[in-house]
Amino acid sequence: MKTKKITCTINGKAVALEVDVRESLLEVLRHRLHLTGTKKGCGVGECGACTVLINGETIDSCIYLAVWADGKEIRTIEGASKEGNLSAPQQAMLDEGAVQCGFCTPGFVMTITSMAESGKEFTKEEIKQELAGNMCRCTGYQNIIRAAEKVLKQNR
Repeated sequence: MKTKKITCTINGKAVALEVDVRESLLEVLRHRLHLTGTKKGCGVGECGACTVLINGETIDSCIYLAVWADGKEIRTIEGASKEGNLSAPQQAMLDEGAVQCGFCTPGFVMTITSMAESGKEFTKEEIKQELAGNMCRCTGYQNIIRAAEKVLKQNR
């Protein structure tokens, strides 16, 4: 087993650890760092349940090798809220009834967070396109889209 030492920032905290060069970032987050809010869904980068922000960009952590995280800033759903308060995307998901089983919610929250922090304005079609990398089996997506619109409107 070949390993490599990496250092990165996860949810604002410096982290240094030895990782197997074959380990995904998702495996490291969930099994080694116990950040279980990031979910393992499909395992092939299709469902978005494992979405995290790396240097502000949405990434499917199941297909992102942990060694690639060296020197990067990573934010998971655990780092989305501030001082125990829900973030604007988290609150909007609740307000709009966009949460049912909740399995996909962390991925959607991180995607909406990235959109909000980008400073861009999005049309409804662009919002749909941005959210297309996240799948939900429970809701009809309309509530999730409304939640994203609400957050993006607040940021203008």
